[in-house]
Amino acid sequence: MDLASYADLAIELVNTRDRGGDALRDLQGLDTLLADRPHLGGRIGHRDLDTMRSLRDQFRAIFAAAGAGDGDEAVDRLNTLLIQHPVHPQLSRHDDRDWHVHLNEGGSIPDRYAARAAMGLAVRIGEQGVDRLGLCAADGCGRVFFDTTTGRSRRYCSDRCAAGRHGVAAADRPPQARVTEPLLHRHNGRPNGQNSGQNGAQDGADRPAGKTANRDGGQ
Repeated sequence: MDLASYADLAIELVNTRDRGGDALRDLQGLDTLLADRPHLGGRIGHRDLDTMRSLRDQFRAIFAAAGAGDGDEAVDRLNTLLIQHPVHPQLSRHDDRDWHVHLNEGGSIPDRYAARAAMGLAVRIGEQGVDRLGLCAADGCGRVFFDTTTGRSRRYCSDRCAAGRHGVAAADRPPQARVTEPLLHRHNGRPNGQNSGQNGAQDGADRPAGKTANRDGGQ
């Protein structure tokens, strides 16, 4: 059993609310979150929905603390969830498979969800470090992720957010920085804006362009 894979439950739950709105605004949204997860099946009610929203806030706080560089706070918050929602492993054998570990299917849906999500997050942190938990740096996004890059350099939840941020940075850059930098080499290193008269002064030809033309014509 890959307990670390349950960390995805925490990420999926937190990311039900972002700049696009709240996917857990009703029971249908909760049913969509739980779809394709038979171990989290059962009847759901509004109390379950309220509890899942509360769990979402608690898991988001863990990612926010880790993203702010406070690993101790993130771990303290996660340990609290582990105590509140303990897992109950048991051995099971089915479908021609030998004995293997399953987590107890008892308890409410939010309790089972929290126990698995917290355990998965704890295992993944133990294996790879709490600094792998990230909060998207894009303004107003709010989505979280688990950083799997070699240098722990991920800052955005998706390529779309990263691309949007680069576009904002380019738009905010001062106009002269965008225009003059490529032109610094057009006049042998002279800054953009020096006119031909200034260049002529450098060569001993400091005179109006019209006189220069007459002189050239006289020769």
